This record gives sequence, structure tokens and C-alpha cells, in this order.
Amino acid sequence: MTTRSNSLQETDIAHQLHPYTNARVHEKQGPMIITKGDGCYVYDSEGKKYLEGLAGLWSVGVGFSQPRLVEAAAKQMAELPYYQNFAHKAHAPGILLSEKLVEITPEHLTKVFYTNSGSEANDTVVKFVWFMNNMLGRPEKKKFLSRNKAYHGITVASGSLTGLPGNQKGFDLPAIPVVHLTCPHYYRWAEEGETEAEFTARLLREAEETILAEGPETIAAFIGEPVMGAGGVMTPPEGYWPGIEALCRKYDILLVSDEVINGFGRTGKPFGCERYGFKPDILVTSKQLTSSYMPLAAILMSDEVYQVIADYTEQLGTLGHGFTAGGNPVACAVALENIKIIEEEDLMGNVVRLEDKFQSGLRKFSDHPMVGEVRGVGLIAGIELVADKATKKSYEPAGYLAATAAKLAAEQGLIVRNIYETIGLCPPMIIDDAQIDELLEKLGAALERLPA
Repeated sequence: MTTRSNSLQETDIAHQLHPYTNARVHEKQGPMIITKGDGCYVYDSEGKKYLEGLAGLWSVGVGFSQPRLVEAAAKQMAELPYYQNFAHKAHAPGILLSEKLVEITPEHLTKVFYTNSGSEANDTVVKFVWFMNNMLGRPEKKKFLSRNKAYHGITVASGSLTGLPGNQKGFDLPAIPVVHLTCPHYYRWAEEGETEAEFTARLLREAEETILAEGPETIAAFIGEPVMGAGGVMTPPEGYWPGIEALCRKYDILLVSDEVINGFGRTGKPFGCERYGFKPDILVTSKQLTSSYMPLAAILMSDEVYQVIADYTEQLGTLGHGFTAGGNPVACAVALENIKIIEEEDLMGNVVRLEDKFQSGLRKFSDHPMVGEVRGVGLIAGIELVADKATKKSYEPAGYLAATAAKLAAEQGLIVRNIYETIGLCPPMIIDDAQIDELLEKLGAALERLPA
């Protein structure tokens, strides 16, 4: 951890407002300044080495300082550092990346639209869905179904879809018509004595009753993360996603898969919708698309969705939506090379090979007196901490225990994320057996130091 003697710390405190940070606390303690990265490791300004247990922010799949990505960015920067894709303009990296994304995502997804971030992508999804229904003469079909504890971003529309109080309090959100359903997390949301199958059935009943109460003619889309990430790494109960898809088809509701964290092999399948057996009309991806070396997000849509949008652009004369840097050629070149690395080094296969070691290793912490549940799939996991295992009572004040665990892990040389009462883990996909052992050892040491 860095100390206040670092002049960069003082400059940071003086001039920068940090996201997801208590500004007054930050004024007192200052930042941990990360100066370089190498593979699965990062280093702070005092030279301390950390195993990056969250892949930056659920995103650096191929590890830090990958020379092929540096080279791809430099080459494209020298050739064509920027060009826009408005009004019939295009560039080779964007064209080739679109072709590649259509190739590797579920086969019914045929068109790509670029933004700079997952939040912008989900905002765009909202606008596209509204645009479609206006074209179809259904101006009342504008509501979205989301879930409590969902995370879909922080811009006005995507922040409304998000189901976390911390992202909405003080911001006047939700600001669009959205209904949040029960979080599909069995450990926290099941009723006493309820089996997982009964829990799934209840959630599906709730979803259908909500659709009927609101009116199917008013509900445009259901959006969800296959595995919920920033809400606490919650995996869905068996049968949940096929059941949700069936309801969407029954009531003519679009199904949107938010794969910003789930995509490119993180769950053990190329995309989370494939892990859980459902077919989305729209798929959103970012983060591991470029391993976050460059800002980029992509929306993939079915031909059915595209055709309605295309017809309306003909009627109106344009698609009045886009971003100056959306589909930036440098970002697209980096994404293409990033996907090549994932394929050539079989990083999706690496997730499958190491899934059991990672998940079973973490589940050994289930005996810890403060561990309520260990959950996850592939190379993503959450460890929920509790004050009382029998009652599942959370520690007070809320979030204190996980934040303490994250600090203790950093002291051990491991970076994790505290999410309310959960420790989030999502290491780079290049991680190996020895580094998983290192992660488990350092995390175990941190848990043992938690105050009773």
C-alpha cells in the first residue's frame, strides 16, 4: 500500500474525483497508485507486487502489458489513429471486427453497433428498442424488466436498469420505465424451506404475473446478466434462463443478454447465454473485448431486430444516434488482436481446465465462520461474508467486513473487490495452476485475519 509521502498522492487528492469512492475518506487516505502491470500482476508506486484477482475490473482477460496488443495499437495509431463511422464512412479494423464478432457469437446475431463502454451500449439498447417499437406502431411498448442487484451501467438509462441502491440514490434514478424483479440468487432470496426448483418456479411466476399486471403490450424487453457480476457474482438457479426466455417469446418481449463481464469465455463457454442455454435477441459485450486496453463495446442484434431499425432509418432518413469515438479504429484493431490471442492461446479452454481447481479451492473456505456462501462458475466467483452463518445475518455496518477483507488481501499482495458483503474474484484468463494456488493462499491468509 502507498503512503501519503508520495507527491502523486497529494496531487490526486487535490484534483481528482474518483468513481465508486467516498470522497472524504479518499481525502484522508489517498489512492493506491498502480504504476505497471505484467501478466497477472500489477505493481504500486512503492514497488509492491500484487496478484490481480479481479483482472483490473472484470476485464483484462489476456493479462497486463501484452506485447501483441501494444504492437497492434501502435501500428494502427501510426496508420489511422481515428476516423468516424457516421454517414457511410468505415475503416478496415471496424469492418473486420464486426465480421469476427458475428462469427464467434451465437449464429442468429448478425449486425454490430459500437459504443465506448458497456453503460453507453445498454443506453443504446434502450433507445434502439424504443426506436423499434415506434416503427412498429407500438409507442406504449417501452418498459424494461430488470432484476434487483443487477448491474447494467451508470448512465441515465443503463443506471435505471441497474438494480443497486448505491447507483441510484441521489441521482433521481430510475428515470425510464423499468420494473425490477426478484434477484435470482437462491442463497439470499429463497424463502425458508424452499428448494431451488421451487425458487425458480416462484421467480418465473413473479415474472409472468408482473408482465400481466403491467400489460404485455407495455413491456419492450427483459435485460439480464447471465451471471450477475457487480451485484455480487450471483449464479442463476437451474432452469431460470430457459424459463425467462419462454416468457419473453410468449409475450413478444425482446431478450437482452448483458455479457459485458460474462463474454469471451469467462464463464467457461464463449458467452454466458450459451452457458445457461438461452437465445437473446440482443447481446452486449465490452471489457474482455479489448481486455480493456482500449475503450470499446459492441451491441450484437438479430436480423429481425436489425430489419425493423433499418426500415425506420429509411423512413426517417437517418439513424440519429452515434458516438464520436464509437468503433475507434485503434480500439477495433486491439480487439481483433485480443480475440486472436484468446483463440490462439486457447484461453477459453484454460478457463475450462482451471474451473474446478479455482471453484473447489474457493469452496474450501466455506468452513470459515464468517463465510456464508461461495459461488461462481468458470473463472469468476464471489465469497459472501456474514456475521452469523446460521441466520445469514450480514455484518453491520453493511459492507464493512468485505471491505476489511479486501484491505487485508492487498496487504498479502492480492487485489480483490469488495461488493457490499461479497468478495469478488475474476482473475485474468491467462492465470495458471501455480497462480491459482497463490491466489487461494493469499486469500486464505486474509480471511484468517478478519476480526471476530
